[in-house]
Amino acid sequence: MDPECSRLLPALCAVLADPRQPVADDTCLEKLLDWFTAVTEAGSSLLLLQENPCLVELLFHVLKSQDLSSRILSFSLRLAGIFAAQEDCFQYLQQGELLPMLFGEVGPLGGAAWTAPAVRSGWIQGLRTLAQHPSALHFLAACGAVDTIFSLQGDPSLFVASAAGQLLVHILDLAMRGPAEGRRSPQACDWPACAQKIVGHIEDSLCSTAIPQVTQALSVLTTAFGHCHGLWTQGLWVRLSPLVARLLEKDPVPASHSLVDLLLSVARSAPSSDRGLWETLAQTLSHLSPTQAGPLALGILKLQDCFIHRLPKDKRDSWSSPAQSRAGFILRTCSAAFCHLPSGLTLWILGHPVPQALRTQAFGILLQPLACVLEAAAQAPGPPGLLEGAAADSMMVDTLLSSKSACVGLLCCALAHLGLLQPLPQRPSPWPQAPLLGAAVTTLRLCSGSAAPTSDVGGRLCAILVGCGRVQRAALDFLGALSQGTGPQELVTQVFSVLLEYLVSPESSSMVLKKAFQATLRWLLSSPKTPGCCDLDPHTQLFLRELLPVLQKRLCSPCWEVRDSGLEFLTQMTRHWGGQAGFRQALLASEVPELTKQLLRDPESYVRASAVTATGQLSSWGLCATPASPECPGAQQESLLVELLHILSTDSEGFPRRAVMQVFTEWLRDGHADVAEDAERFVAGVLQAASRDLDWEVRAQGLELALVFLEQLLGQRSSHCPYAVALPETAPPGVLDQALQVLCRVQLFEFAFRALFDCDRPVAQKSCDLLLFLRAKAAPCGSSQEAGDSPNVASVEATLQRWQAGEQGQPLGYLEPGAVVALLRSIDLEGLRDTLAESSDHVEKSPQSLLQDMLAAVGVLGENEADCY
Repeated sequence: MDPECSRLLPALCAVLADPRQPVADDTCLEKLLDWFTAVTEAGSSLLLLQENPCLVELLFHVLKSQDLSSRILSFSLRLAGIFAAQEDCFQYLQQGELLPMLFGEVGPLGGAAWTAPAVRSGWIQGLRTLAQHPSALHFLAACGAVDTIFSLQGDPSLFVASAAGQLLVHILDLAMRGPAEGRRSPQACDWPACAQKIVGHIEDSLCSTAIPQVTQALSVLTTAFGHCHGLWTQGLWVRLSPLVARLLEKDPVPASHSLVDLLLSVARSAPSSDRGLWETLAQTLSHLSPTQAGPLALGILKLQDCFIHRLPKDKRDSWSSPAQSRAGFILRTCSAAFCHLPSGLTLWILGHPVPQALRTQAFGILLQPLACVLEAAAQAPGPPGLLEGAAADSMMVDTLLSSKSACVGLLCCALAHLGLLQPLPQRPSPWPQAPLLGAAVTTLRLCSGSAAPTSDVGGRLCAILVGCGRVQRAALDFLGALSQGTGPQELVTQVFSVLLEYLVSPESSSMVLKKAFQATLRWLLSSPKTPGCCDLDPHTQLFLRELLPVLQKRLCSPCWEVRDSGLEFLTQMTRHWGGQAGFRQALLASEVPELTKQLLRDPESYVRASAVTATGQLSSWGLCATPASPECPGAQQESLLVELLHILSTDSEGFPRRAVMQVFTEWLRDGHADVAEDAERFVAGVLQAASRDLDWEVRAQGLELALVFLEQLLGQRSSHCPYAVALPETAPPGVLDQALQVLCRVQLFEFAFRALFDCDRPVAQKSCDLLLFLRAKAAPCGSSQEAGDSPNVASVEATLQRWQAGEQGQPLGYLEPGAVVALLRSIDLEGLRDTLAESSDHVEKSPQSLLQDMLAAVGVLGENEADCY
């Protein structure tokens, strides 16, 4: 420990032990605990207590005081746990009977302070930290702590109850560790007494008729199988699985959500050749209600991935290639990796896969709600069902028709679960793409009221779903996910038809329209191209001609969210299809480009920002509105550039200005024709506006544009990745001199040097990176004008010092290239970069500063001794 901290510690302990002093806030106490944890991890806790006896005195004083706040008592319990985590220090504290008085029945357990949740939480956290060695197990048994933890599982505070369950798992895992753990048979009954007691309590809870106790037991087991990976967990499951299976005999199944979590945790933790687990999963699927069975079915179908989940990440990434079948790939590679893996990992990899019958059963459960929809809306007998065993049964129909909330909840869950499965390599095969497309389209038509079911069930289902925005959004999301697959042209036509129906409908809410635009975009971008032709296929072009008038209408919507969604859709379409002749022809024949330009003056700032991005993308592809005068073909583009500069300089909201800077950076990077015509003038104007902007993101984007311009001047290709790091090569002297002269004329250095001392750290960091890049380009050749020959270097350095002190009124003025090179060499840019990389409170968060602040808060230190912030 730092000597200065040791000097301050007695005074701080006295303050904490004095109930008359103001209680330190929770943040300071947490920081203090973090500091003590770091100190004990780096050295001996016993030595720390021997050198600072005030810490032990504090813990003793806490036991005697009756008026101490619950926060200080909780802090003291956690502090004692930190010290006792090392066994020699544990024995030292035991000699003075301190630990039994803190954690036993004579301590807070038997006092009025126990009524405070903070004290109960501190007691649990202290024991959790303390329980790191065998001596702690004997202590827990002797002081009766385990029984108290049992009772705290039902604590009214959810935080306390959850922490109690986690502590039980930690104690159980600690008890099962040791040299004999690897040799212990999974079915052995010679477990330590502490472990036997906990397992016995879990058994009693599983047999209880009280649902809260069953839930507690299942939660503890779920945590155990999720976090503990010793062989003993297999023996634990063998012992408790009959009791878990017995829960399925009750109607209704108690604590079904917790039961599902447990079964999936067991299946993920260590796949076993024992068929008991798979049989229990199958029985659970059969006994749960359709709503309860969905999450379990999804978890089973995703289990395929868990057999490689326990591999180290470097091997896991290379072993999970979706292009390979899992079983064959593992068999081919397992022999090569066998000798490099721990035995437990190898055992899990070689575990038996999920039985196909169980996967089929689980998939059928997910498909049943959509099978009901298809059958209810069918006007004539159709093709075979979605999957064998997925046909709608009476229970599913009854659930769907029981109430609107049940129907909506079940359908939304089924659509969401199937959407999650769709992109996974372990999804069921064959994947019923066509029936699922039909079900999604039918669901959307039932919600819009355009379906005409003839059956009684279909009519009732339509009455429940019509106008239901929640199901509409879920179905549109699922329909978008299905765009990754293929389907019959007839069904694809129905997909585009129902999407257009939703985009046209005045009943569609703004959120439903946003989902419809997103799904439409995904289907359009996945449309197959005509062989031998690089243009859009005829079906897509036909749909575009129907879609653009709808988009035109939505851009005029009184709802700003709708206008914004339409602009986002247009931007993405243009980005992907701006070079396609069919798209260009259809777009230019519509009023969409002109409406988009008009939205640059929209009253809503979000819409203005989206309009800026959209017009920028249209302009990049030459798709802006047609010039009014054929004699002035550049007039329209010029007016757009002027208008965007006007937005950058005058818009009162930050979002449009940020969008303008992003568009300008893209234009400069991509060589936009109107920018390339006079890039120097363009950059000068943009940097002048950005340097005055109050929004730090605008200033940071201005520096990004400056970097792109610098790279172009030096003949380098700009990297689109903001995190790409490369060592720059030195530029030839002639090229560097010309570049510096241009950069001086556009006043880039005025902007960059001012940003170097910006009050917003990201701006200063980006400026520092820019100047370091330029300095590396300039070294070692320098400039044609020597550094010492520049007369204004001293005055510029003085100005920069005033800027750093906060006086940024005086401009730098015009800089000569030689002065720039001299400044780049004189400023400690590396040191500034390191300073900027430190957290903003790197001084204040030091232990010494923390102790000083806590003491100053109660007047123990003088004003100049504290480091308050």
